Amino acid sequence: MAQVYSAYEAKAKFSEVLRRVQAGQRVIIAYRGKEVAEISPLVTDRSSLEGSLERLEDLGVVTRAPKTPRALRTLAKRPGALKRFLESRD
Repeated sequence: MAQVYSAYEAKAKFSEVLRRVQAGQRVIIAYRGKEVAEISPLVTDRSSLEGSLERLEDLGVVTRAPKTPRALRTLAKRPGALKRFLESRD
């Protein structure tokens, strides 16, 4: 999540804003209560897939799948549900 600063606060705490950006965080600047600008880290490694995924994950565009796949659960409560369904269509 990005930290939001008012324009006045961002000016007064500019060193803090830069430290946050350098640490990889995004900073939003608001003027009169309306978000108007974003300061984000420079993307230096655009060529690697891992770098692109990390950037999209930081932006909240994608989420990674769990490392271990979850077991599939049975949807049909009784055996033969598909057969009964197909028979009902005839």
